[in-house]
Amino acid sequence: MTDLITPAVQDYLKTIHSLGGAEHMVSPNDIASQLEVKAPSVTGMLKRMETAGLIQYGVGQGAKLTDEGIAQARRVIRRHRLVELFLTRVLGLDWSEVDTEADALEHAISPRLEQALAAHLGEPLEDPHGHPIPTARGDLQKRDLKPLHQFRSGQRVLIREVQDDNPDRLRHWQALGLVPGVVVAFLAHQELDDMFDLQVGDRTIHVGSEGLAGLRGEIAIP
Repeated sequence: MTDLITPAVQDYLKTIHSLGGAEHMVSPNDIASQLEVKAPSVTGMLKRMETAGLIQYGVGQGAKLTDEGIAQARRVIRRHRLVELFLTRVLGLDWSEVDTEADALEHAISPRLEQALAAHLGEPLEDPHGHPIPTARGDLQKRDLKPLHQFRSGQRVLIREVQDDNPDRLRHWQALGLVPGVVVAFLAHQELDDMFDLQVGDRTIHVGSEGLAGLRGEIAIP
């Protein structure tokens, strides 16, 4: 099985998992869009992955990860997120830089190095962007989070996760203080202009729904 898990297969596993493929069928078009490849290439790869026992695949239906596929996907995700945390916490890279670096390094991480990274970092629960890190056993914490633009005036929201694939957005959110672990108070929402007034720490910021896209959170516990 190990010989079949090439870097390309790992990318597909991670992508299918990120699209919800552990719970339901994922469209080949969505996979192609996220991986930025052509649809015929996706079809060929999915058929090979089905033969390897990593997915259930149906023509016109999509792909869903098998138990083995979930386990393999979470190994890749675990290594990716451990690398991101190592690059920020130990090497001091900015959180806007590490996703691309981790994409390259995740394929070269051996089980021994993965274990060493986790031990050095103190068996962390989250990566720099707030995403949960799968355990060595493949367990992954489930969360009931909502996009920030779905909250409304009077609510206090704890930011838990941020989308990590756009460096410019990450730098912008960091400048505004919109980072995981921060509690944001929703003061007002101007529906006509679709603008939010938010209290972040001791300052008030003004941002639209588009500016909040990619931020996810939950109601803060008093």
